[in-house]
Amino acid sequence: MNIYVLLKRTFDTEEKITLSGGVIQEDGAEFIINPYDEYAVEEAITVRDEHGGEVTVVTVGGEESEKQLRTALAMGADKAVLINTEDDVEASDQFTTATLLATYLKEQEVDLIIAGNVAIDGGSGQVGPRVADQLDIPYVTTITELSIDGDTVKVVRDVEGDSEEITTSLPLLVTAQQGLNEPRYPSLPGIMKAKKKPLDELELDDLDLEEDDVEAKTKRIEVFLPPQKEAGRILEGDLDQQVQELVKVLRTEAKVI
Repeated sequence: MNIYVLLKRTFDTEEKITLSGGVIQEDGAEFIINPYDEYAVEEAITVRDEHGGEVTVVTVGGEESEKQLRTALAMGADKAVLINTEDDVEASDQFTTATLLATYLKEQEVDLIIAGNVAIDGGSGQVGPRVADQLDIPYVTTITELSIDGDTVKVVRDVEGDSEEITTSLPLLVTAQQGLNEPRYPSLPGIMKAKKKPLDELELDDLDLEEDDVEAKTKRIEVFLPPQKEAGRILEGDLDQQVQELVKVLRTEAKVI
């Protein structure tokens, strides 16, 4: 079985992030594998170990993304592919990323693609479904269980506090939700082996694409932190007085009634 994992390099949101001029400053920031993508890597390895085959992790980005790819290899993936856009793409969005990934995957023999549900930096959840749409294969998002029997796939997906069971078939793209598994930590032998595993680097020319083919469809105007919450107000007096005060505040200050 040929299994591909879509992986993204993201900021570590547990570390301090600095904004300047509406742009996140990368100097001094910590980068990790997008946590939802770690679930995808773990599930891909589990499926491979059960059904045989090969796990390839793929990312779009610059040379710095090699570190996260090597981490995925140390977890147990077999191969890695970096689609390097550092010199060819000035601005990118979900359309750009999905088009690059789908163009690469169209030339591969694909049985199963696993992506993270969302990226913790952007949170759009668009790339996986966009890739499936361009490949013209079915997809199921936010999965918490996955079982494969031949070409038949049964999944359980998270839906607003409940769950939904779906039966579909390969080839298939799924996106991993928290609870699907518990990602492993790279072991020392895994880290040593990862240094010798293949990591291929591709550019736009290798995919027969021009910059215009992957031009971003959206533009980021500004990135900013949410405003600090103001201190709450405690209403005093008996219940009738509190109700009267609350109605007054809602009418004159909040202007919601």
